[in-house]
Amino acid sequence: MAPIPVTPRKLNSAERAVLEMVLSARFPGADGLRAQLDACEVVAVWAEGSVSVDIQPTSAAAPAGAANGPVPAVGVVQGLPGDDPLEGEILVWVAGGYLSGMEYAWFGEDMPTQLPSTDRISVEVE
Repeated sequence: MAPIPVTPRKLNSAERAVLEMVLSARFPGADGLRAQLDACEVVAVWAEGSVSVDIQPTSAAAPAGAANGPVPAVGVVQGLPGDDPLEGEILVWVAGGYLSGMEYAWFGEDMPTQLPSTDRISVEVE
């Protein structure tokens, strides 16, 4: 399924908080990717109602020394009390040294309609 373009907009507070949390991990290029956050906009959603988004820098932000694909840090989302212990994962994507996407890969039937709060996320470096 192709992403759905949206009118470019700044990262909202939930998107920013989750990205900052995952990018707080120590891995090659993390500092450069964090430095891009102020220059990024959301340009597409992955599906109608999805919280997974395509991201694009708005200015001449410097490329980070990060490999293409998902960064080697994953935000593991803990389930709510009474639910399954794990709800999903947050993956941050890079293309050409620039932040290019944030994916909420959920476990279960129903697509999440909002990002989890950061107190439910633990970051694991692979």
